[in-house]
Amino acid sequence: MAPAGRGEGPGAGRTRRHRAGVVALQAPGVAQARDRDGTWNGTAGVANLRTGRERLPQDRYRVGSITKTFVATVVLQLEAEGRLSLDDTVDRWLPGVVRGHGHDGRRITLRQLLNHTSGIYNYTDDQGFVDKVFGDGFFEHRYDTWRPRQLVGIATEHEPYFAPGAGWHYSNTNYILAGMVVEKVTGRSYASEIGRRILRPLSLRATSVPGTDARMPRPSGRAYSKLSEDPKAKIHDVTELNPSGAWSAGEMISDSADLQRFYRALLKGELLPRKQLREMTSTVPVDPKEPDVRYGLGLMQLKTSCGKDVWGHGGGIHGSSSEALTTRDASHSLALNFNGDWSGDSWAVVEAEFCG
Repeated sequence: MAPAGRGEGPGAGRTRRHRAGVVALQAPGVAQARDRDGTWNGTAGVANLRTGRERLPQDRYRVGSITKTFVATVVLQLEAEGRLSLDDTVDRWLPGVVRGHGHDGRRITLRQLLNHTSGIYNYTDDQGFVDKVFGDGFFEHRYDTWRPRQLVGIATEHEPYFAPGAGWHYSNTNYILAGMVVEKVTGRSYASEIGRRILRPLSLRATSVPGTDARMPRPSGRAYSKLSEDPKAKIHDVTELNPSGAWSAGEMISDSADLQRFYRALLKGELLPRKQLREMTSTVPVDPKEPDVRYGLGLMQLKTSCGKDVWGHGGGIHGSSSEALTTRDASHSLALNFNGDWSGDSWAVVEAEFCG
């Protein structure tokens, strides 16, 4: 796949590297990379199995947990404005919401929500929720509306993973609570805060917070899932769904250009003062077995095989698997998406792009 607008010449080496990155897709997907020399687009496979329409660089897609970086950015902006502190307890803003089976919002800070050290149970690990939302119950429940308090309630029916601050465990519940805190502090929906604080200032016109709207904006492809871990399972079209079950932990829609614009602006300090950006990029270890992965406040730090650090987030939701990353100086970025949630090696694309 040839890069857009580039030929052989002084930048030929970089052109070949970008080409390696987009070819590494090896599954139905789309990738876009940017550096000082320009923008490169690559696509693989089809956006629609029925019509055979190929994927387009401007296709929009569900970005899943990449939503978390947007939410964390808003929380940090509120801290910069003096409207909250990262050391505030969850209970200060949401009294009594985090209670049950050992959970206690009086002992958990907002910082611990954002860096996943709270110990709060991840509601998407609950088997009943999994069966309804990700398994055989998907077609019966795909248009159901879930409320944030309902999702937190599912989590607090289980014991926490550990005492607050005593470990690290990824939990979507943390970011449901972060979205609820944004709404309590501002008196407005978290979606409207993302819109006025991030999307409009950066002109991210392909990015949206759909709420309960099950439709995908155009242009976009279809999203496919096997709804099973069985590799031989039937492939289903899961494009339309009510994303409220993900809410502020993963409901957003975007495209590759917008995601890169967002992360580059964030790391360049266009969205946060220096103090808050330093907080966001202060990381904790994820797993002793994975020393090359660390987590900040809604932001991951990953070390590639060639020693480069890249910053960003990944996201997965029905039929959609995404990654958006940039170097710390925001000079080189990549965003990609697979429109099948069982296939594709995003890290192979990242390695090819940043180390190829």
